Amino acid sequence: MQLSASPYEERLTAPRSWWLVCLLVGVSMALILLPFGTLPLLGGLAGGTAAAAVVASSYGSVRIRVVGGALIAGEAKIPVSALGEPEVLDAEEARAWRTYKADTRAFMLLRAYIPGALRIPVTDPADPTPYLYLSTRQPQRLIAALEAARAAA
Repeated sequence: MQLSASPYEERLTAPRSWWLVCLLVGVSMALILLPFGTLPLLGGLAGGTAAAAVVASSYGSVRIRVVGGALIAGEAKIPVSALGEPEVLDAEEARAWRTYKADTRAFMLLRAYIPGALRIPVTDPADPTPYLYLSTRQPQRLIAALEAARAAA
């Protein structure tokens, strides 16, 4: 497998404020278990915080990669030769493409806490997916990596 000339990898991590919410979930569990004593209170604090942190971490563990002539976004893997010209979406246009402009057949790797996105048409006639919608913090770097992978293929 040949690596692209400009490898790209981005992890769509959850925002820092979510970790505060995880702590608040733990405090809520502790308060619920307060009538049962100190040990259940501490267990609720630790267990609630840990459970919420696992959920936040798994939601933010999705990655976008360009490697070996393919775009890998979450569970999807598509060769760059089957992709059209990417379009950078600003915050307002990204919101429009996730709501009223969205196509139900599209592959959408979206994270609402990331304001910008990239919309990439799928040009493969055998693929029913009209486009990929990818939330990304670095759309220009992703476009450069896609172009480099397309040139290397």
